Amino acid sequence: MKKVKARIKTPFGEIIIEGENPQEILEVLETFPEKFMEKVGDLVSSRLVPSGVQLKGIVEFTTEGPVIVTREKLTHYEAVGLVLYASEDKKNTAAQITMLLESSGIKSMVPARLNEMTKRGQVFKPDPSRPEFKLTVQGERWIEDDVLARLRGKMV
Repeated sequence: MKKVKARIKTPFGEIIIEGENPQEILEVLETFPEKFMEKVGDLVSSRLVPSGVQLKGIVEFTTEGPVIVTREKLTHYEAVGLVLYASEDKKNTAAQITMLLESSGIKSMVPARLNEMTKRGQVFKPDPSRPEFKLTVQGERWIEDDVLARLRGKMV
């Protein structure tokens, strides 16, 4: 007998529910606790957030990667730094950063910003043969102590 599948896209991924018929899927959905999606989303975010720093209200984690959601003014350097900071292992490619910034509504010449940030000691290429950039320890401190501190101060 055929099974029925429901795919539910969420900010943190996808939930797939299977049943023998549509009624069974509805019954499974009704067993979900109240605010299930929010609780799972918060749990996933807290596990993905680097160094335990909460980025809620500043960066949102999507299946593509971290997207900036704050309405505060950011320089292009801060935006690039935030995306790198929230990325897995604090590294990403210029093309991926460009795509994530566009999803955030920010247009920037990312390769030029990364080049300048390299000169400032905020990012480096862990493997010169690969296109990935990573935040330096100095870059991480800049994001945590200056950028995030300023953004959180405005959120309070």
